[in-house]
Amino acid sequence: MLQEFKEFAMKGNVIDMAVGVIIGGAFGKIVTSLVNDVIMPPIGLILGGIDFTDKAIVLKRAAEDAKAVTLNYGLFINAVIDFLIVAFCIFMAIKQINRLKKPAPAAAPTTKECPMCISQVPLQAKKCPMCTSSLA
Repeated sequence: MLQEFKEFAMKGNVIDMAVGVIIGGAFGKIVTSLVNDVIMPPIGLILGGIDFTDKAIVLKRAAEDAKAVTLNYGLFINAVIDFLIVAFCIFMAIKQINRLKKPAPAAAPTTKECPMCISQVPLQAKKCPMCTSSLA
């Protein structure tokens, strides 16, 4: 069982996925900073100085021993914008990778069809092994 786990863990796909998760986490931090620090301030300025991170609906006011219960829709708006930016970046990266991939060349045929019996024969054959007709 230990050997099987070692083989599974050392497969290229698992390691590639681990690297992708780590890079994705770091990329997520960059995107969050881009949204919160670069994109949202101008949007808030255009909309009259609105800061989305502070936008919330108070469901229950704070009491002496309990925090206020709020519906933080501003944070949700930021999260949606984060997602859209990440999705767009991934889309663009995959689009570029697919553009760089060249389709595999078609393999050269190794057989031809006998015109008399429609069987497949090697390209170099002079007679069909099935019907013994002469091949051009």
